[in-house]
Amino acid sequence: MPGSRGRVDHLAQAHLEKRDDLNYVRAYPMATKLPTPPRVGMVSLGCPKNLVDSERILTQLRADGYQMSPDYAGADVVLVNTCGFLDSAKEESLEAIGEAIKENGRVIVTGCMGKEAEAIRTRFPDVLAITGAHEYEQVVEAVHAAAPANLSPYIDLIPDAGLKLTPRHYSYLKISEGCNHRCSFCIIPSLRGDLVSRRPDAILREAEKLVAAGTRELLVISQDTSAYGIDIRREPRMWKGQEVVPHMTDLARELGKIAPWVRLHYVYPYPHVDQVIPLMAEGLVLPYLDIPFQHAAPSVLRRMKRPGNDAKVLQRIHQWRDICPDIAIRSTFVVGFPGETEEDFEYLLDWLDEAQLDRVGAFRFEPVEGAAANALPDHVPEEVKEERYARIMEKTAAISAAKLAAKVGRTLPVIIDAVDEEGGATGRSQADAPEIDGEVFLRDAGHLSVGDIVAVEIEDADEHDLYGVPVTGNG
Repeated sequence: MPGSRGRVDHLAQAHLEKRDDLNYVRAYPMATKLPTPPRVGMVSLGCPKNLVDSERILTQLRADGYQMSPDYAGADVVLVNTCGFLDSAKEESLEAIGEAIKENGRVIVTGCMGKEAEAIRTRFPDVLAITGAHEYEQVVEAVHAAAPANLSPYIDLIPDAGLKLTPRHYSYLKISEGCNHRCSFCIIPSLRGDLVSRRPDAILREAEKLVAAGTRELLVISQDTSAYGIDIRREPRMWKGQEVVPHMTDLARELGKIAPWVRLHYVYPYPHVDQVIPLMAEGLVLPYLDIPFQHAAPSVLRRMKRPGNDAKVLQRIHQWRDICPDIAIRSTFVVGFPGETEEDFEYLLDWLDEAQLDRVGAFRFEPVEGAAANALPDHVPEEVKEERYARIMEKTAAISAAKLAAKVGRTLPVIIDAVDEEGGATGRSQADAPEIDGEVFLRDAGHLSVGDIVAVEIEDADEHDLYGVPVTGNG
């Protein structure tokens, strides 16, 4: 109403004057300053599954009244979520613990290395507490003991989707814990146990919250996404008035109705994976499969205790491409596994020539304490591992360069990850998962925003990345 602004300002000034009066503060204790919540720092190492664990821990702590610290100096306690998959990862975790102790002094350790608590305490006796992988309640209890929270209904608010360590526009969605495989080089089952699938309705509910909070791309992760639901297959759940069976295909279909992009990671090539390919052709799920083949030579796969028939897999890859020509397949391979001969390695290179995988990562075999592969005979010398690693990377880089060059001149959908002040932007095509695959570098893109999904004309390519310009009308 006319003149109301002046009245409001006058009342506000009077209110401030009253607050300066000691008698007023004593009469109205709610006017006193609220206590500062304790602050928690987090160092998250390892795979995306660990990252999801970190997000869950931080979400619970935020709900309990804690704030997050971006650095050591501002934290009342620091959490280090460790990786224990390889000896090199363990050493990185130990270095991170040491740095946190040096810079802060109040450290709680969690994650896969939690099973080696004695070794951690021997090296770092001042660690406040140690818990294992996905032991959320124990981690939170340890934080409560180290830095008790000052709860207040006025400040302890949390976003409905929880706290995230990834950018707002993409989120990892964990659908299960553990693994039923017993690969000879892997100790994940001993760290995280056997497969335990989440209820499909709980997963879909989380996906909806993430999308409502701004997620444009859901990255589905687990230790074995293809095995999702085999432990609870007889327990369909109601979702939106209909039953949803806990099965990878059914879950992928429902997720495709929720998020613009859904990307599947860590998929074993079981026969039922064939059922997901039509969903990709329909556009419900991104045409992308992350399949950890690990090797192709039958004798090596047997020693690895890995499932799979290489010839049949090649046939299925061709069939997948017939159904969905744009499907991108990424994989990882281990070179220098015990007993791997030159003939085995040449077999792998020939297999890659035939498979024409879009994205490939390679690792030199590394003994891991507790892995059965350590006891195998005929370990490969380190210099041979290095030579084979260089050869496989050269082979896969050439395949990647050729496949990317074939995309020049096409118009592809791209999700925007960053926009710079000079009019450029960085994004990813449907064939690129964040941080592990390639990128698309854009010019004349200053009008775009992070999270936009836009059509991009591809103008150039190199071994790993694409270069292009947004199609007129985007944004």
